[in-house]
Parts: sequence; C-alpha cells; structure tokens
Amino acid sequence: MMKTRIIATLLCVFLYDTLACAQGYKRPESYNYQRGVEAIQNENPQEALEYLNKDISENPKNGYSFSWIAMLRLQNEEYGKALTAADLAIKYLPKKDAEYVIFAYSTRANVYLNLEDTVKALNDYTTAIRIKPDQSSLYDKRAQVYFEQGKFDLSDADYRKMTELNPGDVMGYMGLGRNALRQKRLDDAIAQFNHVIKLEDKYSSGYSFRAEAELEKEMWNEATNDLVAAMLCEWDKKAVYHMTELKEPAFTMMVSKLKIQAAKAPNENTWSYLAGLMYEQNKKYQKAIELYDDANRKDASPAVYRRISDCYYELGAYDDALNNINKSLNMDSTDLSNLARKANIYYEMGNAKAAIAEWDKVLAAQPEYGFGYYRRGWFKELDGDMDGAIDDLSMAIVLDPEDSYAYVSRGDVYLKQGKKDLAEADFKKVIEIEDSPEKYSCVHYAYQGLGLYDKAIEAIDSIIARDEDRAGSYYDAACLYSRMKDKDNALRCLEKSLELGYMRFAHIERDFDMDFIRGTEEYKAIIRKYKTAHEATINSEGGSSSNRETVTTEVPFTKENGVCKVKCNVNGLPLHFVFDTGASDVTISMVEATFMMKNGYLSGNDVVGSQRYMDANGDVRVGTIINLKGVNFGGLDLNNVRASVVRNQKAPLLLGQSVLGRLGKIEIDNSRNVLKITHNK
Repeated sequence: MMKTRIIATLLCVFLYDTLACAQGYKRPESYNYQRGVEAIQNENPQEALEYLNKDISENPKNGYSFSWIAMLRLQNEEYGKALTAADLAIKYLPKKDAEYVIFAYSTRANVYLNLEDTVKALNDYTTAIRIKPDQSSLYDKRAQVYFEQGKFDLSDADYRKMTELNPGDVMGYMGLGRNALRQKRLDDAIAQFNHVIKLEDKYSSGYSFRAEAELEKEMWNEATNDLVAAMLCEWDKKAVYHMTELKEPAFTMMVSKLKIQAAKAPNENTWSYLAGLMYEQNKKYQKAIELYDDANRKDASPAVYRRISDCYYELGAYDDALNNINKSLNMDSTDLSNLARKANIYYEMGNAKAAIAEWDKVLAAQPEYGFGYYRRGWFKELDGDMDGAIDDLSMAIVLDPEDSYAYVSRGDVYLKQGKKDLAEADFKKVIEIEDSPEKYSCVHYAYQGLGLYDKAIEAIDSIIARDEDRAGSYYDAACLYSRMKDKDNALRCLEKSLELGYMRFAHIERDFDMDFIRGTEEYKAIIRKYKTAHEATINSEGGSSSNRETVTTEVPFTKENGVCKVKCNVNGLPLHFVFDTGASDVTISMVEATFMMKNGYLSGNDVVGSQRYMDANGDVRVGTIINLKGVNFGGLDLNNVRASVVRNQKAPLLLGQSVLGRLGKIEIDNSRNVLKITHNK
C-alpha cells in the first residue's frame, strides 16, 4: 500500500510541467539541478541523487533540490533522510510556487505514513489542500487515510470533492462505493459501482467490487456475471478470490459461466484454470486436476503444473505430485516456492534427506529466510540429526524472534537431548509470545512440555473454537492428547479430524506425536476406515493418475552429430525437431516460420507477441512468439503450443520442456533409438 502511495506521488504533475520559470519566481537553472531532474525523468535515481546532492553543496538553500531528494529518499525507504529533506524543501521553497510546495508537503505526508504517524500525515495533506484546493489527487490521498482509520464520513467528503472537481473521476466514485461496502450500505455501494462502470466499462475493479456487494445481498446471478466481466477486463485478484470462496448455489452457477467462456474462447486456458481453482478450494481435487490438465493442453504453464502438484499432494498421490512439481521447475527453475513444495513431497514419501536437500537449495538462494531454517530443522529432527536441528531452529529464531513454532520445536529437541532447562526456557518463551487466545497457535504444546496439562487443553479448545475448518486443529488436539498419553481423547480427536477431511495419511503414520496411540488396534481401525473411504472417493471421481490406465508410446528418433531428432507434425506440416530436455521452449528458425506463413500453416492471428532469449553465444536477442495450434508427437496430440521464432537461420528446431513436460514420463532407449513416453490414457 505504501509503495502505491509513493508511486502516486511520483506520477503527480510535478515532474514534467514544473521545470520552466513561472510568474513571480524563478526555478533553478544550475547544471547539477538540471542534470538531477533529467536523471529522474530517465528513471536513474542513484544518478539523480548524486547530482542533486552536488547542487545542495553549492546551493544549500535550494528547496527544489531538497524536494526531489526527499522523494528519492522515500523511494529508497530512507525515512529519516527523506523527512529531513522534506522539512528543508518546505522551509526554502518559494511560497508562491504552489506546485512544488504541495509536492513537498505530499512527500512528507507519505514519509509520516510510513512512520505510522497519521496525525502529521493528515496535517500535511490538509495544508497541501489549503494551498491548492483544486488538486484531486490530494483529496484521494487524505480520503484513503480516513478510510483506514474508519472515519468514513470524512473519507466520503473527500471523495465527493473529487467528483465535484471532475465528474468523470472514476476513483472518486470507487472510493464512495468502497466506503459504502465497508459499512454494509450495499445498495449505495452498488449504485456507486454502477456509475464507475458507466464511466469506464473496462475497469475490472468496478465489476469485482460490485460483485462483492451483490454476493452480500445473495444476488448470485448478478454477482457471477460481474466476476466474469472483471476477468474479461484483466486478471482481477479480487474476482479470483471471490470465485474460489463461492458456495452453492453460486458455485455451480459460476462454474457453468466459466464453461461458457471456455467455449467462446477455446484456445484460452484462463477459464479452465479458474474453474480448477474453484474445485481445488472446495477440496474436489480430482476434478480440479482435470480442469488444470485442460488448461495446460491449451497453454502449458509452470503455475498450472504447480497447482496440479498441490492437488495430487492433497490426494496423497505423491509420485504424481513430484512429477508435476518437476514439470513446473523445468519450465521455471527460479521459483523457490516449488523447491519448498518438493521438500514437503519428499517428506511425505518418507525421504527426509531429499527434503533437506531441497531446503539447502532454497536457503543457499535466500540465506535470511527464517521459515526455511525452521522447516529444514524440523526435517533434520525427523532424520535423527538433533544437533543440526538445533542449529537450524536457532537460526530461525535469530531471524524471527517471535516464531513460536521454532521455539516449540527446539524445546522438543532439547527434551530429546535431555536438556530440560533449555527446553523449559523455550516453552516459556512460547507462552510469552502467545499471551492471549487470539494469538494461540502452538502454545498448547508449550504448556504440555511444562506439564501444565489443564492449560494445554484450555488452549487447544480455544484454537478449535475459532478455527472455521477445524480439521487441522482437531489433528493438533489428537497430537496433544497423545503426547499427554490420553489415549481416548487422542483417538477421539484423530477421528474427528479425519471426519472433517484431514487426509494426510503419510504424515499421520510417521508423526512422532502419534507414537503413543499408533500401536493400538483402535488407531489402526480408524486409519483403515478413513483411508479406505478416501481411496474409494478418489476412484469414484476418476482416480489419480496412479489409479488410471497408463500406456507407453514409443517414438523412433535418429542421431545426427550427437543430437536426437524426432518427427513431429506441426499444424499439418511434417518437421524434424531436435529433442532437447534442457531447453525450456519450442523454437523454430525464421526460415521455417516464413515457409509456414507463406504456405498457410500459420496465419497472422498465430503471432502472439515477442520475448527476449539468450543464444548459444550468450547474446540476448528478441524473438517472435507464435502459437502452434496443433502438434502431434508420437501419436499424442497437443493443442496451442507456444514457440519462439529465432532470427538465426541456422538455428535448429528445438523441442523443449513446454511440450515435453506435457507428454508424460520420457525415457531414452539408446540401444533401440526410441523415446518411451508413459502417459495417462
């Protein structure tokens, strides 16, 4: 939010139209000042600071330089220096130069907001408005502060002023609508958003905010129409959120409308992806996978493979989860969150060492990531490396001294090492951090570790009471009771968690906390009952890929100069591609692309954009992106494959991971010169 305010400040009219002399005063003409402002215009903030500081050394009372320095220091989050510069700008700027004076006040207000001093921020906005009462952006900034304070009458007054100054000001009406929505004045909110949409019918927020009000009024048809309309404008995060939170009857209605959009735009993956998100959020994972698969057939992406992996993870199909997260990583190796996901998958597969190795990669790239040390420490404990666990958990605590989970985990390890005093100190720290029921997350384990069982039960009951889902909380309760050797309550809470949908059986079956009850017949019966029911549900929905029929297709290849070439059919044109598991995309040369265009295998509509790529010499070049509507590879049909057209006429046709990742498991049989592709039928 603060960044938005800063950007808004940068986009004020001050930059381009305030450099010339104005009546009654003269703006600086010094060399360093002029070069500093030019550097700002050229988006070179460091160079700008250097010039402006030189100017200040020569002209210590140049308020203009101070105003720009304040803005640049604010942008760098150097709030102390920004405040000093803004103060000096206000002191030295000619009072007649209203544009620059209000620029300085507005900048200082932004500094105060970042310092959480709203009183002084409001004073500065008010002063700026007094100087220039016809500048709409100032009312917008002050209205936002009032909104965050819950002072809706004052916020409304500023937004109405914006609409008076400019009857076509969309943001003024948006502000009025948002204020009404927050106060549950739903009809008023809808009326304001109606006006927004009349003024700007391609503004997605008008539709997504109106949809929120309509959902509150249970206007399901209108709301779902607006959610679609928002997404037709652009990827609207609010609209996506509301879609994934829908329940019946709106859920089915929304899915139907997404199907209609998919039919209208059969080559777009957006609508299948959105429907997949909805089913995933509702824990209908197999249906979500089917929709994500459809999205990938239209245009494969690492994000979709990640979502498929998450669904398989929840289903307990860990081989499939691993396969899809690897596909995501093959397409985008820079996404560290995928490595964390991969670590969790390895853990569920019983391979703590592999999980640790993935976290090693994450922490090598992000050595200050506290949560990463916590997770790796936890895995090290599971692997029996207690000293390593202590080291990582201690690092997590150094990076985040309020991480109660890290203290609990370290306390548990200390107990295993017989270091009771150190364990008790960590447990007491957790109680200190989670000092009220609304903060409770793992304090029950701390109380249990200290032998305060009544308080532990009181804490977990409080957590369950405020948890809407409750499945995970009941599992935590089962763990707590098992730790306290209360078999009956441990079994009761375990069954309750499974009944509510906690299906992480691999985790349950190796969780240390379950050790006390794991050997009992009651435990075995409960696990067997719900595991069997879970598997039956999966199968009734179509099953995971592990339960569906798989087939293996063999595709012959030839070797030329050490590379494998395979036959493909692209839009009906037979071609030979180099099979390259190390390449991320499909690439074709300008020669082939030109031939395809001239002979009707491609049309102008298939050209979708451009992107930068690095050639074999390390040079960065620009390539055209085209859409290949149909690619047949080994008898497998893929639709809408993105390909890069490179300008090097000698460049080989490369078949990379954007296609290979969609085919399935690929093995190379060099003895027979065939590719074995194992995929779901």
